[in-house]
Amino acid sequence: MPRPISAVIHTAALSRNLARIRRATPRSKVWAVVKANAYGHGIDRAYGALRTADGFALLDLAEAEKVRALGWVGPILLLEGCFAPEDLALCERLNLWHVVHCREQIDWLAVHRGSRTHRVFLKMNTGMNRVGFAPEAYASAWARLNALPQVGEITHMTHFACADEAGGVNPALARFARGVGDLPGERTLANSAAVLMHGADPRVAADWVRPGIALYGSSPTGLAPDAAHWGLQAAMSLRSELIDIQHIAAGESVGYGARFTASRPMRIGVVACGYADGYPRVAPNGTPIVVDGVRTQLVGRVSMDMITVDLEPVFAAGGQPMIGSPVLLWGQDAQAELSIDEVAAAAGTLGYELMCALAARVPVRVE
Repeated sequence: MPRPISAVIHTAALSRNLARIRRATPRSKVWAVVKANAYGHGIDRAYGALRTADGFALLDLAEAEKVRALGWVGPILLLEGCFAPEDLALCERLNLWHVVHCREQIDWLAVHRGSRTHRVFLKMNTGMNRVGFAPEAYASAWARLNALPQVGEITHMTHFACADEAGGVNPALARFARGVGDLPGERTLANSAAVLMHGADPRVAADWVRPGIALYGSSPTGLAPDAAHWGLQAAMSLRSELIDIQHIAAGESVGYGARFTASRPMRIGVVACGYADGYPRVAPNGTPIVVDGVRTQLVGRVSMDMITVDLEPVFAAGGQPMIGSPVLLWGQDAQAELSIDEVAAAAGTLGYELMCALAARVPVRVE
């Protein structure tokens, strides 16, 4: 028998989340952001549900090749642009659009001799302070690009640092407007948080939006109630089973380092899941988990291949957990739901990280 842990990708949820984005910004075209192998979901698994988007946005050239191999003939955007001059030839072969965020990328285009013009997205730094041209340098960068015969259409682009805060987009919008001025071209500004919290503002929605985490059913704020409020549905579930049950006395401890000590006699469930599967090692006592449809909690330190859980709430609810009983780590099963954001918050991180950390050894199926 194979080890009982598995992940499930819910394609219907992906489709519904994409539709939710379209309702929030009905006049904008939508990039489906599938970087990091579709946030851990798998590009090949997510593609069918997301191909009604207007384009795919990603980072990796190999992933761009995969999207083309899946049959996509529409726009693909490289969100960080080219990493070396030779990447420009692959952009031409695959007909990729690409971001330009620094002087060196313009230099590469200026000396490139290719077979077609390039659709570029000129990125402005409006406060994120990672990549992009400062507002006061933006117009000159645009002018230099616009003068190159290698360059066709130029789209204006920025990324919000504080879109998950009320009014958090306003300083960036002001800087963007000042930098772009009356330059022609389409615009793209909005990530998931901006779409969901500020998408009614036409300056934010602009011509293209770039949802990432929202497509996969997790909240950009990291708060589970927000995901529910926005009508997002989990696109990934992580499930396992009990592989043993231990009876411990009051005063006995559980796991490495004896981080949990029982205050009363307890029944402890052992689950086939650990940090080698992508479950966060730092998850503390009390991290929520569902056994046989009943919500309970993690006890003891997460190890490589196993975690331990308190079974007393399951018995108290009338359940009879046994070896083989189903365990929901996050997502949904036939009996319950558990938000990935809630699990991530308990571990001091975000749903993004848990999705992307799903280990290759975990079998994945699509439903």
